[in-house]
Amino acid sequence: MRTGAIPFKFDMNDLLARAKRQLGGRLGNVTLNLPFVSIEVSPKDREKQVAREVVIRLKDRRVLSAWECCNNCIDNALGSLQEIRKTLVDKQVELSDTQDGPLFVLLEAMLLGIRQFLTYEELLKQSDVTHDNPRYGDYHRPPDTRQAYFDALEVLRGHLSRCLGQVATIAGMELPAEGLILHYRGNWQIEAYEPPKLT
Repeated sequence: MRTGAIPFKFDMNDLLARAKRQLGGRLGNVTLNLPFVSIEVSPKDREKQVAREVVIRLKDRRVLSAWECCNNCIDNALGSLQEIRKTLVDKQVELSDTQDGPLFVLLEAMLLGIRQFLTYEELLKQSDVTHDNPRYGDYHRPPDTRQAYFDALEVLRGHLSRCLGQVATIAGMELPAEGLILHYRGNWQIEAYEPPKLT
C-alpha cells in the first residue's frame, strides 16, 4: 500500500529557528539531529527521566508499529495519533518550567507534525464527497482517498519515529528493538520537509 509519495510537507521553519536561538551556541554532551540542523545540548536529569517515559509509552502505539491496509486500519491509526498527542501534551505540561530545554523542543516537533498531518487529513475529509457511498462497502473512503491516507501516515510515521529516536538520545537509551518499525530509524527524509528559509 506504500507508494513513497509525499502528499504534504512538514513546515518546521519557526520551530527550528526557535531551537537554534534557544539551544544553539552552547556546549553540550548530546547532539540532537533535526532536519537541516544539529544542535549540541546538555539535558537536565528531569528531562532525561521524562524522555525515558515518552519512549516507553510511545513504543507500542499502533501508528508507529504497523502499516495500514484498509479503512479500519486508518481509523485505528487516527485514534492512536490522538493518544500520542495526549501523551505529548501531558509531558509538555510536566516540563512547563523548562520550555527552553531540548526535550520540550522535540515534543513540540512531534506535536507540530501531528497538527500538520491533521490539517491535511481535514482537507482529505472535505474532498471525500463519497464518504457515505455504499458502493465502497467497508472501505467508506474511495481508493484514491485511502491511498492518500496511507501515504500521509507513512510520512508522519517517519517523522514521529525519527523524533522519538532523538528523544531516546536525550534519555540516554537505545530505541527498543520491538514495537517500532526499523525502516524509520536513521537519517531524516528531508524531501518531506519544507526547506529552511534563508535569513
